[in-house]
Amino acid sequence: MNDTKDERNSRAKFKTLANNRVNKALQTLKLIGNLSNKRHYDYDEEDAKKILKALEEELKAVKQKFNKSTNTNGKFKLD
Repeated sequence: MNDTKDERNSRAKFKTLANNRVNKALQTLKLIGNLSNKRHYDYDEEDAKKILKALEEELKAVKQKFNKSTNTNGKFKLD
């Protein structure tokens, strides 16, 4: 009986943390995307490549941890 309660608590904690962390990451990615505005920022192609490579490598590492990918429309929510 304790295992079921622990599993529910573990699931609830996972959902809460996942919702918060993924939405925070999505918002941060949008802010990174804002850096592409040439009217406000000066960068070259090499800078952009470095940023994108770092993001792609970290996303690849996360995908490997989950062994699957999830498609979102800018908002994340676990049911």
